[in-house]
Amino acid sequence: MEEDASLFPKKLLDDAPLVEDETDELEDLEFVLGSVPGEAENKADPGSSCPGKEQNADKRKQRPAVQDRTQASLLRRDLSLLDQLHEEKDLFIQKTRAELRACRRRTGLLAKQQESVAADLAAERAAGNTAAMGRLEAASQRLCSELGNERDLQAKMTAVLQESVSAMWHNEIQERQLEDARKSARAEAPAARRCLPERGASGKAERNRLLRVRRSVCLQKERGLRHQKLVEAAQKNHRKAVQFLKASLGRVRQQQREEAREARERMRRRRDAVLALKNSISASRETLRKFQAWGQAKAELAEQKAQAEKEVILAQGGDAFKHFCHQRRRQELEAQNRAFAEEQKLRKHEIVRRILKEEAEEGRRKQRPSPPRPAGRPILRARTWSYVAAFHAGKSTAGPPCCPPEGRSALPQASLLVKAVSSESVQADRGSLGRAEETLARPEIPGLWKEDYKPYQVPKEDMDQKPAGGTKMDKDVLARTVQRLRSGVIHKQVASRREFRGCPFNSKPKLIHFKDFDVGKVYKKKITLINATYTINYCKLVGVEESLRDFIHIDFDPPGPMSAGMSCEVLVTFKPMVNKDLEGNVSFLAQTGRFSVPLKCSAKKCSLSLDKELIDFGSYVVGETASRTVTLTNLGGLGTRFRFLLASECCETDTSPSALNTSSSFTYEDKGFYDKIATSFSEQLMEGNESLPTDVPSQKESGKLDVKEQEEGRPVESEGVALTTIVTVPPNEGQTEFSLGEITEGEIGPFSSIKVPVIFTPIVPGAVSTRFKVVFKNQQCPTLHFKVVGVAIDVPVWVPKPNVDLKICMYDRLYQDSILVHTRSKAALRLNFEVCKELQGHLELLPKTGYIQALSSCSVQLKFLPRRPRPEGAGKYFDRDSGVLEAPVTIRVADQIKPVGFTVHAIVTTTDLELSPSGVDFGHCTIYEAIKTQVSVCNHSLLPQEFGFVGLPKFVDIQPNDGFGTILPLETLQLDVIFQPTKAKEYNFELVCKSEINRCFKLTCRAVGVHPPLELSHYQVKFAATSLYDTSVATLYVINSRLSKNSPTPSVPRIGLEDASQGPTSFEFLLPPDSPITISPSVGTVWPGKRCLVRVAFRPVLPSELIHQEALQALTKEAEAKSSQQDTATQRKDQRRQSFSTLRLQNRDRLFQASASQPPELQKEDLTSSSQEYQAAQATLTRSFQGKFDKFVVPCVVASGDTKGRKGTEPLSFSPHNTVYLELWCPAVAPSIVVTSDKGKTISDFGDIAVGHRGIKKVSIQNISPEGLDLEYSVLNPNGPFVLLNPISKLASGETRILKLSFSPHESVLAQEMLDVITKRGTLSLALVGTGVASVTTCSIEGGVLNMGYAIAGESTSAGFKLQNNSPLPIKFSVQLDSLSTRSGDQHRLPQFLASPAQRTEVVGTQNYSGQSVFSVVPVEGVMEPGRAQDFTVTFSPDHESLYFSDRLQVMLFEKKISHQILLKGAARKHTMFVEGGDPLDVPVESLTVMPAFDPQRGEEAEELKPILVTLDYVQLGTDTPAPPATRELQVGCIRTTQLSPKKTVEFSLEGIASLQQKGFTIEPSKGFVERGQTKTISISWMPPIDFDPDHPLMVSALLQLRGDVKETYKVLFVAQVVTGP
Repeated sequence: MEEDASLFPKKLLDDAPLVEDETDELEDLEFVLGSVPGEAENKADPGSSCPGKEQNADKRKQRPAVQDRTQASLLRRDLSLLDQLHEEKDLFIQKTRAELRACRRRTGLLAKQQESVAADLAAERAAGNTAAMGRLEAASQRLCSELGNERDLQAKMTAVLQESVSAMWHNEIQERQLEDARKSARAEAPAARRCLPERGASGKAERNRLLRVRRSVCLQKERGLRHQKLVEAAQKNHRKAVQFLKASLGRVRQQQREEAREARERMRRRRDAVLALKNSISASRETLRKFQAWGQAKAELAEQKAQAEKEVILAQGGDAFKHFCHQRRRQELEAQNRAFAEEQKLRKHEIVRRILKEEAEEGRRKQRPSPPRPAGRPILRARTWSYVAAFHAGKSTAGPPCCPPEGRSALPQASLLVKAVSSESVQADRGSLGRAEETLARPEIPGLWKEDYKPYQVPKEDMDQKPAGGTKMDKDVLARTVQRLRSGVIHKQVASRREFRGCPFNSKPKLIHFKDFDVGKVYKKKITLINATYTINYCKLVGVEESLRDFIHIDFDPPGPMSAGMSCEVLVTFKPMVNKDLEGNVSFLAQTGRFSVPLKCSAKKCSLSLDKELIDFGSYVVGETASRTVTLTNLGGLGTRFRFLLASECCETDTSPSALNTSSSFTYEDKGFYDKIATSFSEQLMEGNESLPTDVPSQKESGKLDVKEQEEGRPVESEGVALTTIVTVPPNEGQTEFSLGEITEGEIGPFSSIKVPVIFTPIVPGAVSTRFKVVFKNQQCPTLHFKVVGVAIDVPVWVPKPNVDLKICMYDRLYQDSILVHTRSKAALRLNFEVCKELQGHLELLPKTGYIQALSSCSVQLKFLPRRPRPEGAGKYFDRDSGVLEAPVTIRVADQIKPVGFTVHAIVTTTDLELSPSGVDFGHCTIYEAIKTQVSVCNHSLLPQEFGFVGLPKFVDIQPNDGFGTILPLETLQLDVIFQPTKAKEYNFELVCKSEINRCFKLTCRAVGVHPPLELSHYQVKFAATSLYDTSVATLYVINSRLSKNSPTPSVPRIGLEDASQGPTSFEFLLPPDSPITISPSVGTVWPGKRCLVRVAFRPVLPSELIHQEALQALTKEAEAKSSQQDTATQRKDQRRQSFSTLRLQNRDRLFQASASQPPELQKEDLTSSSQEYQAAQATLTRSFQGKFDKFVVPCVVASGDTKGRKGTEPLSFSPHNTVYLELWCPAVAPSIVVTSDKGKTISDFGDIAVGHRGIKKVSIQNISPEGLDLEYSVLNPNGPFVLLNPISKLASGETRILKLSFSPHESVLAQEMLDVITKRGTLSLALVGTGVASVTTCSIEGGVLNMGYAIAGESTSAGFKLQNNSPLPIKFSVQLDSLSTRSGDQHRLPQFLASPAQRTEVVGTQNYSGQSVFSVVPVEGVMEPGRAQDFTVTFSPDHESLYFSDRLQVMLFEKKISHQILLKGAARKHTMFVEGGDPLDVPVESLTVMPAFDPQRGEEAEELKPILVTLDYVQLGTDTPAPPATRELQVGCIRTTQLSPKKTVEFSLEGIASLQQKGFTIEPSKGFVERGQTKTISISWMPPIDFDPDHPLMVSALLQLRGDVKETYKVLFVAQVVTGP
C-alpha cells in the first residue's frame, strides 16, 4: 500500500478532498460530465489528436490558470462548510439554552418541594408520628437525589453551552478572514460562469483521475484495516470460545458425575424400597394365608356343626330350614338386644356424668359467694393459720392443733373444704386448658327452665296493630336476616372432592412466648400466618382473651384473599404491668372456621437442677482421697442464693416467724397459695396422719397436689423449704467420710452453673452413704437432694472390674479380654491365677503366675473358648436353660490369706441354623412354569447371624434378597424357593446355606421337568389400570408346536427324550368363580403345527353384596330420618307436659327402637339391579372406589384328542402334569369420568318413540380425576337411530358437562347401541336403549271414498267415520283438506275441463261460490290415546247446484306423516228430485262462462233438454251358448230436506215403453214414487231383436218425467250394440 501511494504526487493527495466527501463529489462530477453536450466531446477529440509539442505548450499556459481555479474552488467549499457549521451551532445553542432554562425551573421546583417536605417532617417529628416520619424521610431522600441529578445535568449543559459558543466564535473569525476571498469569488463568479464550459472539459478528467486514485488508495487502506481487525477478532473469539468450551465441558462433566451419583443413589433407594416391599408383601401374604386358613377352618367347623344339627332335626322329623331361620333370627335379635343394652348402659353413664357435671357446676356457682359464718366460731382455715403461726413462733413443737369441743362436727366442714378446694382446682384446670369440652345442656331461650318462668304474651294492642304475618318491612328484614344467617361467615372448603379439615392457618412460631420479662418494659414479637387450606382463604383478627387485653396489643392488617401457601405477618406487643405468668390465646377468624394461636408470658423464675442425684465413688482403700463434682445449673432468668447442707441439717434462712402470717408483705395470690398448703396440712392432721410437715414435698411424687399450683409456676419443693425451718434433726457426727469443697454457698446468676466438689476420704472399711441437700433463699425454689455412696476397702491388691462381662459368646469361637490388677502395697507381690477345675478346658488366664510391682498395676490376658461338648461338665457354673456361665477366678497373693476374686460372666449360645423341611420335592413342573415352595430358616442362636445360599443352579432362585439376609436371634424366616426347569428331565440337587462363620447347612431337592403338549405365547398378562365397568382385552395364543397329525395317544407327561402324544390336543381354561375374567374360547382343540387365538378380557365390577349393603344402609338412614321427623312432631305437642329429661330419654328410646326394628324389614326387600336404590348405591361406591389389585392364576388343562369327536359326555383324559398356568395381574381403579345425572345410571333409556320422531336425553358427566382429560368417542352407527349432538373435546378436573343424545327411529324396532367416552385414563360406556314404535291407525271407511250423496243447495248434511289408534303411544293428529291447502303447482296446469280424462288427477272439484269450503271436518286436531278411537264428523254444505263437489281429506300424524287420505264427494240440487246413472255427457268441472238468466218461457224446453245417455253392450259369447241380456240401472231419488214442501214424495214415469219393448228393451219399473231420503232403481235390460243389424248400433230415446216440488223431464237416449266376447 505504501508503494501505491508513492506513485502519486504528495501535493495532489494533500489537495484532494476528505474521504468522507469523496463519494458525493464524485457523483456530482459524474453528473456534470453527463450533462456536457456531445459537441464539446467532439471538439475535445480533435485536440487530443494534435502533436505532442502543441499539447505541452498548451499545458504550460494552462497550468497557472488551473491552480488558481483549484484554489478558488477550495475557498468556496470552505466558505460553504463554515456557513453550514455556523447554522448548526446556532441551532444547537438555542436548543441547549432552552433545555438549560427548563432544568433551572425543575431545580427550583424540587428545592421548594424539599423545603415543604422538611417542614412536614419537622412537624411529624414533633408529633411523634413514626409512620409519617418514615414516609416523609423517604420522600426527602428521593427529592435530594433528584435535585442532585438536576444540578449535575445543569452543570454539564452549561459547560456544553460554553464550548458551543466558543466554537461559534472561532467559526465567525474564520468567516471574517475569508471575507475577502468571498468577495473576490463573488466578483469572479460571472467570469467563471462564462468560462465554465471551456474549463469543464479540461478539469473533468483531472479531477476524476485524482478522485479515482484517492479512492483506490483509501479502499486498499480500508481493506487492510478491515482484514487486520477480522484476524484480531477471530483470534479473540477463538480464545474466548476455547475458554467457554472448557468451562462448558467441565460443567457437563460435573453434571454427568452428579447425575450418575444421583442415579446410583436413586437406584439404591429403589432397590431398598423393592426389597422392603418384597418383605412386606411376603409378610402380608403369610398373614393373609393364616387368616384365610383360620377363616376356612372356622367356616368348615360351623358348616359341619350345622350339617350335624340338620341331620339330627331331619332324623327327628322336624323342619330344618325353619329351625335354622328361627335360630338365625334369634341370634340377630340377641345381638340387637346386646347392642341395645350396651348402648343404654353407655347412655346412662353419659347421663350420670352430665348430671354430676351439672351438679358440680351448680355447686361451684353457689359456693363462690361464701355464706356468712357465725361470729363466735372460727373457721377451719383460720384455726389452721393460727396453729401454723403459733408453731412457727415456738408455742408448740408437736401434736395436732387443739380441736374444739365439737371437734367431731368439724370433720364434715373439712370434707366440705376438701370438696371446695378440689372443685376450685378442677375449675382452674379447666380454665387454663381452655373450654375444649362440650358445654352443658342449656335451654334455647335463657330462663326457660326456671321455675318462675312465665311465657311472654303479646298485648292485644300489638296484635291488633300488626297483621298475622307481620308487615312487609318486617318480612323483608326477616328474609334478609335469615339469608345472612344461612350464608354465614364460615364456609366449607372443598377442592378436588376433598373437604378441608383442620386449622386453616399455621402459625410460625406455633407458640407466642415472652420469656423472662420485666415489668414496665415493652416486648414485641412477630409471627407469620401461613394459609394451609387448599384454595383462597381470608383471615380476620378476633382479639385476645379478656385477661390479656390490658397487656397484649395486636397489630394486624388484614391482607385480603390469600392463596394457598401465602403468608401474612402479625405483630404482638406485650407490656407487662404485673409480675406473674399469663396464658391465653390470640383468636382469628378464617373463611373455613375459627382458629387461635396460644400465647404465654413467663416471668423471671429460678429453674435449678443438679446433674446428678447419685454419686458412686466405687471402692477405695482406707486412707485414699477421691473427688467428684456435682453441677448446680440455673436455666431460669432469675438468680438466687444457694447453700449446700447435709440432709439432716436445718436451714437457717432469713424467713421470720411472721412470714407465714397474713401480713401486708404477702400478696393476695401468695396468701391463697399458702392457704392451700395449710389447708392440705390440716386435713392430713384431721385424717390421723401424724407425719411432720417435712413430708409435704413427697406429695409431688404422688401427684396429689393441685394442678393450679403447678401452673402458677410454684414448685412443690418450695413448700418443703418453707417448712424445714420448723423441725431440726441432730446430724450424725460419725459420718465424716464425705465432705464438700470450698464452695458450699453463694449466689448463682441467671442461666449459669456452679460446680461443687465432693470429697471422699474412707476411714473405716465398709460401705458408706450420705445425703446432701441444696437450699435456696428464694422460697419458690425447691430443695434439691443428692446422695453420695462409696466403699472403703483395706486389701492391697484389688481388681477394678470385679465382674468381667463377655456378653454373648458362640461355641468354638475364641474371645479375649484384658484383666487389670492394681496394688497399693509398697513391695512387689507374686500373683497366682486359678480357674475352677470344671472350666479349665474353656477358660484360661495368661500368665498363670506373675509379679506386680509396688504401687503399680499389671495386665493379665483372659482367653475364653467355649467347647461344644456337653455343658454338664461345667457343673453349677452353667445354666442350661438360659445359657449363662458364671466362672469365678481367684487371684492368690503371696503372704496373704484372703484371696482376691473376680467373676467372668458370659452367655454361651449355639450357631446352628435349622432348615425346615430338610428335603423338598417339587414334583412335576413344566418347562414353561415355575414352582414355588416355602422353606423356613430358624436361628437357634441368641445372636443375629448373616446367611446366604451360595452356588445356586440356574434353574433355582431363592427370594427375598436372592437368598441372602440377616436372621435375628430365635427368629424363623420364610424363604421362597422357586424352581423353573429348563429341560424336561429329572432333577436331584442340593442347596447349600452358609452362615457368617462359614458353617454349611444343606437342603436336598428333587423335581421332574415336563414338556407339555401345548404352550402359551404369554404366561403372564399384566392388564393396564382398568376403570370400574370398563374392559381391558389381551390376546394370546395356545400353540401346538408338534407337526405330526397322527391319531392321538393317551396324555402322559413328556419327560426327557420321550415322544410326546401326537395328533390334535384339546385345552380348557378353568376360571375361578366370581372372577372378573372372561376367556374366549375357554375350550378348544389345537392341531399340530397350529395355534389358537385366545381373548382374555378383564372387566372389574363392584360386588353385588357390597352394593346391597350400601343400598340397605341408605334405606335405613331414610327410615330413621322419617321416624325422627315423626317423633319430633310428637315431641312438640307433648313438650309442655313433660320435663326435659324425660323427653330426652323417650326420644333416645324411640330412635333406638326405630333403628333396631327397621333393618330387618329392609332386608326383606328384594333389591334388584334395576332398582333405583341399587343403582344409586352403585354410583356412590363407584365414586368412592379407592382402587384394587388382584392377581389370578388360571390353570389350563391339556388333553389328547378333539373335543368334537367325543360321544355325548365322554370326558377327555386330562393329565395334571401337563397343566399350564396363566397368571393375570388385574389392577382396578376408580373411573376418571362418572355419570352424575339420573343417580349415576349409565343406561339411557329413551323409552318408546314414534317412528320418524326424535327424543333427546341429557347425560351429565363429571371428571373426578386430578387432571384435565381429552375426550374421544366411539363411532355410532351412521345409519342408526342414535346421534351424539354435542361432542365435548376436553373436560377439566372436577368439571361437569352435559352430553345431548338423540334417538330418531326409522322403523318399529328395539334399538341398542354402546357409546364409549374414551380418555387416556379409561373408558366410560354409555348404553343407549330405545324402542321405535310405528303409528298404526285404522279407518272405518273402506276404499278411501266418503260419498255424501245429494243435498239441497243451501242446506248441509253430515256423515261420520272413526280412526282407531292401535299403537302403544299417544298420537297427535291433524286433519287437512286439499281445498284449504296451498298448491303452488296448480298455477301452471291446464284447467281440468281442457285436459283429457286420463290426465285429470285433481281431487278437488267444484267449490262454493261464497269462498267457504263445501266440506268441513270436526275435530281438526287432537291426540288419540293408545287403544282409543276418535270420531270425526264431515259436513257437506253446498251453496249452489252441482254434481261434482269433491275434496280430499288427509289425516296427518305428528304433523309429518299422512296416515289416511279420504276422497269426499257430494252433489247438490235445487230441488228434491234427482236422477243418477248413465254415461257422463259433460266434464266434471264447471265452465267459467256466465250462465244465461233463466227464461220462464223456455223453462220447459230447458227441462226437456236434460239428456241421459244409457249405453248397453250385448256380449255375444258363441252360437251355442245363450248370452245374458245387457243391463243398466238408473237411480231416482228424493232428497231429505228441512224445507216445507206440499209434496213429500217424488213421482217418476217413463214414456214410450211400448216402442222400447219392440226394440228389445225391458224397463222395470216404468213408474213409481220415492219417499224422502230414499232412492229407487230403474233396471234396463236389452236383448237384440231378430232383425237387429250388428253393424249398426240401435239408438232409441224416451222421456223420463219427475214430479216433486217442480216437474223435471229428462230425455233418456238408449244406445245398444252387440260386441263379441273374449
